[in-house]
Amino acid sequence: MPRYEFRCRACGDTFEVNRTMDRAGEPAVCPQGHLDTVKLLSTVAVTGRGGASGGAPSSGGGGCCGGACGC
Repeated sequence: MPRYEFRCRACGDTFEVNRTMDRAGEPAVCPQGHLDTVKLLSTVAVTGRGGASGGAPSSGGGGCCGGACGC
């Protein structure tokens, strides 16, 4: 279930709420009971298949062109 982050405008507390995506836009009450809260934008990390997960080994050494550009 997705987790959404909110900040209370009254006390400044930041808190998280687990809820389904269809309820993502609903207001949330802060743990202190305040109703004036705002949903924060969250960042998402997306990773590819790594060596530890059994994926194919990387053929490049990093950099802008997989290590081939010499920068």
